[in-house]
Amino acid sequence: MSVYDRPWQWRLKQTLDYLLGWPAFLVLSPLIWWLAVLVKLDSPGPAFFRQERIGRAGKPFISVKFRSMIQDASLKRHIPQNQLVTRLGKYLRMTSLDELPQLFNVINGQMSLIGPRPTLRRQVEAYDAWQRRRLEVKPGISGWAQVNGRNSIPWEERIKLDIWYIDNWSLCLEGRIWARTWRAIWQREGIYGPGGRNYDFGGPAVPAAPEGAAAEMGKTQA
Repeated sequence: MSVYDRPWQWRLKQTLDYLLGWPAFLVLSPLIWWLAVLVKLDSPGPAFFRQERIGRAGKPFISVKFRSMIQDASLKRHIPQNQLVTRLGKYLRMTSLDELPQLFNVINGQMSLIGPRPTLRRQVEAYDAWQRRRLEVKPGISGWAQVNGRNSIPWEERIKLDIWYIDNWSLCLEGRIWARTWRAIWQREGIYGPGGRNYDFGGPAVPAAPEGAAAEMGKTQA
């Protein structure tokens, strides 16, 4: 059964995003600002990385994460990937704490706690009609594809998993994803693709980075 077959459960999910998102944001705010200070002290550049992502129904929004790469990384693509990620950035990625500021996107109604990960405009423009179904729900901080391989599987496979999530959604599945999310974080699963290189949609693996070095440093940051 899809999300459309269980409207009351889906409304409950949206309510839980609000009821859980706000307390989580308030409780974790001291940690968020403490980590922001550490990012600033660790390397030159802004604490937060802001980038346009595409949300539900193709609506763009600005995703907020902690900066995990050195400043002007887009101009240094000849440097090995592990030298572009900052010392603190490696830890933030390893623990998924770099995603913590996306709670701000959740409480603003742009994201959900659980759903397909938000993607770039150029990736969405390459979707076929079936793959665009991924945009039927809000993107999430964690999701079915995240707990079934994350960056270790090709984008095409991630999209299949995301659409399976939409077609088979239930509160029970939501709970399974929550449980497996904590396990994935604890076991540090799927942080990078094969050989330390992440897949790019519609192409071969590229130097590992959640958004790609050029994307991360080429957008407005604050």
